[in-house]
Amino acid sequence: MTSSGTNPERRPPDDPVGSAAWELLLPAVSAPARTRGRTLQAALREAVRSGRLVPGTRLPSSRDLATDLGVSRGLVTEAYEQLTAEGYLRSGRGAGTWVGGAVRAARPRARDLAPRTPGTRADFVAGTPDLSLFPRAAWATAHRGVLSELPHQDLGYPDPRGLPRLRAALAELLTRRRGVVADPERIVVVSGVAQATTLLGFALHARGLPTVGVEHPGSPQHDALYTAAGVTTVPVPLDEDGISVRRLRDAGVRAVVATPSHQFPTGIAYSARRRAELLDWARSVDGFVLEDDYDGDFRYDRAPVGALQGLDPDRVAYAGSASKSLAPGLRLGWLLVPQTLADEVIERKRTMDLGHPTIDQALFARFVERGDYDRQLRRCQRAYRERRDALVFALDEHLPGTEVSGIAAGLHVIAELPRRYGPQEKVLPRLAAAGVTVR
Repeated sequence: MTSSGTNPERRPPDDPVGSAAWELLLPAVSAPARTRGRTLQAALREAVRSGRLVPGTRLPSSRDLATDLGVSRGLVTEAYEQLTAEGYLRSGRGAGTWVGGAVRAARPRARDLAPRTPGTRADFVAGTPDLSLFPRAAWATAHRGVLSELPHQDLGYPDPRGLPRLRAALAELLTRRRGVVADPERIVVVSGVAQATTLLGFALHARGLPTVGVEHPGSPQHDALYTAAGVTTVPVPLDEDGISVRRLRDAGVRAVVATPSHQFPTGIAYSARRRAELLDWARSVDGFVLEDDYDGDFRYDRAPVGALQGLDPDRVAYAGSASKSLAPGLRLGWLLVPQTLADEVIERKRTMDLGHPTIDQALFARFVERGDYDRQLRRCQRAYRERRDALVFALDEHLPGTEVSGIAAGLHVIAELPRRYGPQEKVLPRLAAAGVTVR
């Protein structure tokens, strides 16, 4: 509530805040063009958090604010939309945009007023999403809707494959966005790619496939998870087209885990020729490709690359999750499993956890059905593209001669510094001392 008694969740006062108050946003105007949108959003977000813009404050129209700041109207509109999605702002037909009441200004604590010791200023942990992009307002709306409409019988022990409603929503989503062949009966809702990998490991072991090839270099998580499931991993090297099928044949395995849309850590996408060769190999050995769709939703300078599973759903198991697009803490993922592995996977899922939480599944289903997930993916795509551009620009400006690769998609880049900066063993401690974490 404001001092005038206005309810910030209802129509705001008619008088917008004066232009002078928007001086707090001026630093965003001086930011480089490629980061200006993100900087404007951060400045506006901080103004609400700090209490400089109190709940109920009416904001200028996007046109007026753009004129005051000397920026494009589209930049302001995007900032308003982003902060509305996060719950900081509200809008209504004919009422404009105003500061919502869901976010309250934090009071400074004693330790906040004391001098801080130097710490991490920038954390460049590969593949880590920005959790501030989580769509709190839309998620809360979906949560209220689910609790009011979920049938009582859906609160019992769930189908280990997952809620039929969510499996149907995922089938439509993944067919449309990733080009998979999605039968809802062969979709298993999991807690993430880690659980999907573990389930596949147990299924392979049960079918007499005790070894699996893994990309080298590749994700260390694959080695750990398959080993925990009793499956031995065999490293298979990469070339510029993807995993080496010749070396895969030499390894004598009948299953391989691959990240063909955005390989970790190199960032390459498997070529069309290599994809075809990989599927030919799987058919020739009566084996399987275990597709981890790592960062498959985030592309910047690369044409869309469909999932490998869409080319042969009987030979490819496909795993993905909402960890990067929403938040890892939700523990929401999916596994599209070939028919020949389905029984083992479903039974292992049943004994592992009796199925995924029903309310979470219903909530995500509603989120997908109403288009909120597509909007979130577009929002993340814009934000991460902007940050990728800013990082590449900064490396070029401050560390000239640095070669970057793997930047066409995903949430990480590989930066190779010139020799004059010294070996990695010396560079990393210097970065850490400056508050920059690189891993």
